[in-house]
Amino acid sequence: MTGWSDGQKPASGGDRKPGWAKGLVALLLGGLIYRTIVALWMLPGFDEAYYYLYSRYLNWSYFDHPPMVALTTGVGWWLTGVISPFTLRIGALVLYCISLGLLYLAATWLFSAAVGQMTLALITLIPLITIGFGILTSPDNALILFWSATLLVAAWEFFPNTRLSTPGEAWIYRPTWRIVGLGLTVALAGLSKYHGFVLGLSLVGFCAIYRPYRAALRSPWTLLSLGVFALTLFPLWYWNSQHDWISFRFQLGMRFDGNTGSSGFSLGQMVGYWLLSIVYLFPLFGFPLWWVAAKQSGRQARFLFSPSPSSDETETHHRQALILWLSLPIMLLFTLLGGKQQILPAWPAPGYWGMVILLAAQVLVWQRQRPRLIRRGLWGSGLFLATLSAIALLHLRLGVLQQPSTYAPFGGLLPVEQDGSTELIDTSQLQRQFASTPALRAALDEVGFVFTNEYYLGGYFAMAIHPILDLPVTAFSQDPRGFAFWFNPQDWVGQDALYLTLDRFAQDDEILARYQPLFDTIEPLGTVPLRRGGEVTETIHVYRATNLRQAYVYPYGPSASALPQPPAGVTE
Repeated sequence: MTGWSDGQKPASGGDRKPGWAKGLVALLLGGLIYRTIVALWMLPGFDEAYYYLYSRYLNWSYFDHPPMVALTTGVGWWLTGVISPFTLRIGALVLYCISLGLLYLAATWLFSAAVGQMTLALITLIPLITIGFGILTSPDNALILFWSATLLVAAWEFFPNTRLSTPGEAWIYRPTWRIVGLGLTVALAGLSKYHGFVLGLSLVGFCAIYRPYRAALRSPWTLLSLGVFALTLFPLWYWNSQHDWISFRFQLGMRFDGNTGSSGFSLGQMVGYWLLSIVYLFPLFGFPLWWVAAKQSGRQARFLFSPSPSSDETETHHRQALILWLSLPIMLLFTLLGGKQQILPAWPAPGYWGMVILLAAQVLVWQRQRPRLIRRGLWGSGLFLATLSAIALLHLRLGVLQQPSTYAPFGGLLPVEQDGSTELIDTSQLQRQFASTPALRAALDEVGFVFTNEYYLGGYFAMAIHPILDLPVTAFSQDPRGFAFWFNPQDWVGQDALYLTLDRFAQDDEILARYQPLFDTIEPLGTVPLRRGGEVTETIHVYRATNLRQAYVYPYGPSASALPQPPAGVTE
């Protein structure tokens, strides 16, 4: 047998080898340097630009997400006064370092220092986790911080000794005040992203399934914990109560209303999304991760029906079960959802974060059996992924794979019109174009607001305009997201505006026709070419709209609720 629950479990905290501290520091420092370089060079993503507006318009909560992402995104540019992709990511860089530390402490407490260090090594190499949690600004930055804190506090609560129990020694769990801490960390995870509620249910499931820990559910500490949980979530309850619970409705149903795929469950589609998640994890880690999850789940099932397991075997299984219960539900939930709806790679990722601990423990077993193979696999994966990410980063900034491009060796590979990376907008270049073009600069000074036709473009244009001028930037769209709550179009009646959009939208006359009845006139003012590698990769079209005669009608939000009847397409 190769499983570490079959007598090959990792040693306890005393297994630290000489030089382990230097290795740990090298992992953390090397990862931070890499993430900082990427954060400096990488263009802002659609969601990152949108979350910038969260930090611009602070509130108790938001349409898409709870409020924490506004703070983690805003802290960088609030402190520096500079609006750039890097400053938006400062919060992500800092929080990820803390999250890594918490994860290491949890893995070490539950198993061993070797497992903790291997966990950090694997986490550092997995692209989806490093980029999604440690570089890009998103709700996941704070979520994974409090997810890790929850895991650590749960480890302290349910396994109060760092070493496994003495063989044959009976151990009785007694609830402590740390349960209140769990109520706080789970609530803070919920204030970061709605995944936090799944985390809380997973903790309850762990306590309910394993008899020694059912005492936690009956403890007075749990009642106090529920009070702390509800009080901490006050911003979320309050904002939603003021806006017809719109955020909950959106997350539970509205966001899927526009799905044009099959209404039934598709096994093939689910497998497709699952394989795609393996690619994002990198197959050398993705397949073993799911294999370990399945293997440990099977062992837990057999353990539950085992007649009389020994005391030390029971505690080992309980430690593994805690990881499974805090990881597997979120992995399975969104993998199964992929059979019915489109899912994003980051949705199941918090489950991967915790499951890496069990993978690390298994890798240590394999390392004892095949040390050279494991060492070569880890180093080879690191070198391959570092090379791949360097090429991707150079392409995003310079177009080294673009055809044509000044920086492309051998003439490039991807024609500009087929290159999906051109969807990302260089907001710094766009800002320079706005500032250096006299007609555009003058127009910005003369108008009362700027609007675009897609909510995700609003963040990009705001990042380019706000360093020049503090001007409202909104989206006149039937999918307005937060814009329906940040602005009331009625306030702009009688004012002029600029309409900004991409080249492909400018070619669609129907889009412009939607806005013409709102203004006296809408006339082209100019275009702003965006270049990469010496070639134009995107063109921003600018229109001058004079005298807003009637407010744009949003499908939801405060301005919509003031209308005598709901807008077309909005159901009660």
